[in-house]
Amino acid sequence: MAHSRALGVLRDAFSDAVHLRNDLFSYQREVEDEKENSNGVLVLEHFLGCTTQEAAEAVNDLLTSRLQQFENTALTEVGPLCAEKGLSPAETAAVLAYAKGLQDWQSGGHEWHMRSSRYMNGGGAAARAAAPAAPGESGWGMAAATIHFTARAEAARPRRHTHVPYQHVGPSIVPDLDFPYALQLSPHLPGARERNIAWARRMAMLEPVPGRPASQIWDERRARNFDLPLCSAGLHPEATPEELDLSSNWLTWGTYGDDLYPVIYGRTRDLAGAHAANERLRLFMPLDGEPAPEPSDPMERGLADLWERTAGPMDEASRRTFRKAVEDMIASWEWELANQALHRIPDPVDYIEMRRFTFGADMTMRLCRLSHGDRVPDEIYRSGPIRSLENSAVDYAMLLNDFFSYQKEIEYEGEVHNAVLVVQNFFGVDYPTGVDMVHELMKGRMEQFQHVIKVELPILYDDFALNAEARDVLDGYVRELQDWMAGILNWHRECVRYRDEDLRGGTGGTSGATWQLSGPTGVGTSAAQIVTLLGRPAAAHA
Repeated sequence: MAHSRALGVLRDAFSDAVHLRNDLFSYQREVEDEKENSNGVLVLEHFLGCTTQEAAEAVNDLLTSRLQQFENTALTEVGPLCAEKGLSPAETAAVLAYAKGLQDWQSGGHEWHMRSSRYMNGGGAAARAAAPAAPGESGWGMAAATIHFTARAEAARPRRHTHVPYQHVGPSIVPDLDFPYALQLSPHLPGARERNIAWARRMAMLEPVPGRPASQIWDERRARNFDLPLCSAGLHPEATPEELDLSSNWLTWGTYGDDLYPVIYGRTRDLAGAHAANERLRLFMPLDGEPAPEPSDPMERGLADLWERTAGPMDEASRRTFRKAVEDMIASWEWELANQALHRIPDPVDYIEMRRFTFGADMTMRLCRLSHGDRVPDEIYRSGPIRSLENSAVDYAMLLNDFFSYQKEIEYEGEVHNAVLVVQNFFGVDYPTGVDMVHELMKGRMEQFQHVIKVELPILYDDFALNAEARDVLDGYVRELQDWMAGILNWHRECVRYRDEDLRGGTGGTSGATWQLSGPTGVGTSAAQIVTLLGRPAAAHA
């Protein structure tokens, strides 16, 4: 339970709220008096180019969002997870007491900031002037129980559920991406293209799954148009033909799954079916050579093949790490389906953190590291600078994907998982402004990536007294991450998956234009129209 997503979100949301609150109260002391530069209000003031008060309001909105994320997770995820894990009543009570303890700490922190003279002018006069406690709410620390939600906070709660799906947005707006690294492509790309189509055909990805309606999401023409080997050829320009095939097949498997789950599980709100499918997939990633069941569909067949080819040569520790990367990715698909079912635009922080998993970044980066062997200690890869380097690269790549995929996701698929939409909803801005804000974030992530290379990695090398071989490996890893980003950008620019003309022709989406305009038909499918119907009053009002 402690390592589950649900409890991790509770801890992260709790921590974020604690620190954002402190930044609000401490701004004057830290920034104006002590000339500090590590304060959330100052960060947003600089990033958004706004006034201090506007930045403070934005930080407060983010604090509210994090507390509401805590609330949502505690109410919708913790209980079902306790049941899934088979916890006893006493164990379940202990988990719930842990969540309650975090809430109490949060209230106590708020009360202290309101009363303490450390930050507030007049030594917390505002707290002394507060209304008296209601009956039964007296005593030390109980004043927080009388705090009422503000109108601004209450307005934020329903706003993320009011997005009208399938709005016409037109061609995706892609800003001028001034990318600093040169593209390199593998010379083995032409052969990889043909071999990848042959592999997808053997896995039965290009045909319907018997007994599963709407399961033929790809055919050969669509798979060729997606051209995933082109992406792999940029990610791994120095790969052997076998390594390029393996990378291309993994990208094909992951993209196929990412397209399949919304079609067969999302439209019907079949979250239990998606979870059962993921539990089955885990059986095809054995750690100790135990036998796997007979595959029953393309996802299982593809994973069984890829796992044998990838994990077979690994040692046990590497095998476990790589398996977790795959598990995190498929679990993130369930998170997307749950938000779709609730018609809920994610909290900004939760979106960024989960998007790293839905993008499959950790899995593809693990493939990059296969050639490193054990020449670099594991603690180096777990260090702050390396994690910052990787997260910066991942964020840059996934945000550029959200630029290119905006029309496909918002107009054709009724999606809510897109950084531009998340920013639009959170800040209440229009589409072009959302693009500009996400673009600024992308530029900031690239600056962070380059800062780590220039400033932090040399210190890391010296702190760990790395030998010349380990330094060469890590310098090579930096180049691999640069290639990784360059390959992803090139693929988005060249493939037809996201182009307006291809979406209108039904070649770039996962389900074709007909379904998105009219919805599914047949017995029992009328409920699939509910989101569109709910959206009509809001659209008319707007």
